[in-house]
Amino acid sequence: MRDLFAAELRANLRGEVLENEPLAGHTSLKVGGPADWFAIPADRDDLLGLLALATRTETPLLVVGGGYNLLVRDGGFRGLVISLVRLGKVECLAGSRIRVEAGLDNRELVRFCRQEELAGLEFLGMIPGTVGGALAVNAGAHGSSVMELVERLFTWCGGQMREWDGTQRTFGYRYHRLAEGEVIVAAELGLSPGDPRAIDQLLEVYREHRQASQRVGFPNAGSFFKNPAGTEAWRLIEAAGLRGARVGGAQVSEVHCNFLVNRGGATAGDFLELAGMIKQRVSAGSGIMLEEEVKIVGEDTGL
Repeated sequence: MRDLFAAELRANLRGEVLENEPLAGHTSLKVGGPADWFAIPADRDDLLGLLALATRTETPLLVVGGGYNLLVRDGGFRGLVISLVRLGKVECLAGSRIRVEAGLDNRELVRFCRQEELAGLEFLGMIPGTVGGALAVNAGAHGSSVMELVERLFTWCGGQMREWDGTQRTFGYRYHRLAEGEVIVAAELGLSPGDPRAIDQLLEVYREHRQASQRVGFPNAGSFFKNPAGTEAWRLIEAAGLRGARVGGAQVSEVHCNFLVNRGGATAGDFLELAGMIKQRVSAGSGIMLEEEVKIVGEDTGL
């Protein structure tokens, strides 16, 4: 089955495919072992053909956008990794609505909306990564989240394309329930008419807030842990005396304790060991067990 997959992949993909591609170059943490195959489909049809092939051959699958909110173990990923970097189309629909593909950068989407005088997504402009990644985790800030704006969602699910009404999806704080193997392809969002000057002012407020609190200066995956109910993860980590704590090249940021940063030469193992230490110390001091916000995938070395 593996040989069949490789042959069909080479024969049918119109985009690019790399073998044994290190994932450290495709994730914001700059760690991670190699993927058996790393494919960049040329467009939506190319992606759907690739997903159908992976489904038919039962090939393990990982889809990445900007590589944020992701930690790949040092042994890499045994299967196919798909990059959505070329799926970045966005268009206006009637009634202050837009349709956007999953590979578009969040900041590019916000700039598009500003040009089209559409408001509602300003909070997304300070969140790195792609639309698909934001939808997958229901990214949010300043009291808003992206899934609240979704009217229609288009996903690959159960071996076929599915179209969902936004009300059919289950989501909450930093959470969006996806079926096993489900891949977000595109979404339609309902926005509101907006004044470009008011949008610019709000974006500047959000930019200043982010620079003051989250400009950590080293490769990171964004917030590493979810905020527990009634408190914030960074406060718990700081109270545990872990600001600046380090394992190998991985460190708790001295700027924001919920950011784990790569100070240079870090491995995924360093981050996992550091995260484990944080969870243990926070639990011992507060009784609260932190839950990772980052998605952890792949194999350890030697497995």
